[in-house]
Amino acid sequence: MAKGIEIRNAHFPGRAPIDAYGNGGFRFAEMSHRGSILCLPSGIYGWEPKTPPLPTLEDIGRVIEEADGIEILLVGTGTDLRRLPENLRAVLREHRISADPMSTGAAVRTYNVLLAEDRAVAAALIAVD
Repeated sequence: MAKGIEIRNAHFPGRAPIDAYGNGGFRFAEMSHRGSILCLPSGIYGWEPKTPPLPTLEDIGRVIEEADGIEILLVGTGTDLRRLPENLRAVLREHRISADPMSTGAAVRTYNVLLAEDRAVAAALIAVD
């Protein structure tokens, strides 16, 4: 029996540098994704934060699940730098993750450098136009 189109959650199963960003998405590993992304030790995931440009505790559940493999979380907050909510920072600290908010462009560049250095880095990147 023929099936219709299967819609799956966007996931690239590996670590890869971000080749480009803008126009509402990102390019990496010879692919593109429209929307925001989470770059974690287990791969790159499509991500829809509830209240962009700042993530909530609910939005970072997957980050917490992989906390053992993350020392630094870069948070790309769109075109402007925004301070992360204190409750979010506190939970990340409890899991020994240093959170560093910055513009999405700065977060992408920093992520690529730390990834090339094989550091325990993750990124939560809000898409920009």
